[in-house]
Amino acid sequence: MLTRFRYPLAAFAAMLLTLLGLPAEAATAPGPGNDVSWPQCGKALPKGQTFGIVGVNNGTANTTNPCLAAELSWAGSSTGATAQPKVALYVNTANPGSAGSWWPTSNSYGGTTVSNPYGQCTSGSFGAACSYMYGYAKAYDDANIRGVSSPGSYVWWLDVETGNSWSADKDANRADLEGMVAYFASIGAMTGIYSTTSQWSQIAGTTPSSSPLYTARSWLAGASSLTSAKRMCAAAPLTGGGKVTLTQYASRGFDYDYSCV
Repeated sequence: MLTRFRYPLAAFAAMLLTLLGLPAEAATAPGPGNDVSWPQCGKALPKGQTFGIVGVNNGTANTTNPCLAAELSWAGSSTGATAQPKVALYVNTANPGSAGSWWPTSNSYGGTTVSNPYGQCTSGSFGAACSYMYGYAKAYDDANIRGVSSPGSYVWWLDVETGNSWSADKDANRADLEGMVAYFASIGAMTGIYSTTSQWSQIAGTTPSSSPLYTARSWLAGASSLTSAKRMCAAAPLTGGGKVTLTQYASRGFDYDYSCV
């Protein structure tokens, strides 16, 4: 019978975790989530995740993750138990200008004339107005042609990193991301920013309070362990009016995500 144990089960579990070198709170606290994308195609995926975040693209903003459907199914098996949605998405972002395979020449996309806060986008222009339209267009594509059903029901994280193509004009880069936020908002979807402090600063600079990015939630990458990821929850968000709600760390060949809320 249970009463024959010398220690209560909770204490025994905590002692066992200590012997294994794991934090005692792991006995009761919800476990982390995981994020996966095209690099995990054809590979074993994590198991027992409390939530799953799936990359929609194949490494660049104008592509589709070939394993999106399978990875969305995997994310749907998440156990829950945190304030994070069981399934969320992230998308690659960029602002390539003339280096891109496509660049907008007007304020129209997807059969819609877009209200552009930066004015009229015209052919051959690579400033804020056309950058806004590029971001809007990429978000439209992510929601409509990648194979995501009910796109308005997801949280969409904007993956902002220096590995993709960006303008030297930080104002234009912010406009690009604002265009993405605007499209996702138009379908009722929530968004957040996924980056590191250094990469965000290099690409987007300081976000003014007038920007819709100012209050965006932050998903901070770069932690070295679960303990480090927990501490990172207290770090400054990527934008002055935002909040750190997720942090990421790598372990045993997988990306793990700790919920700060």
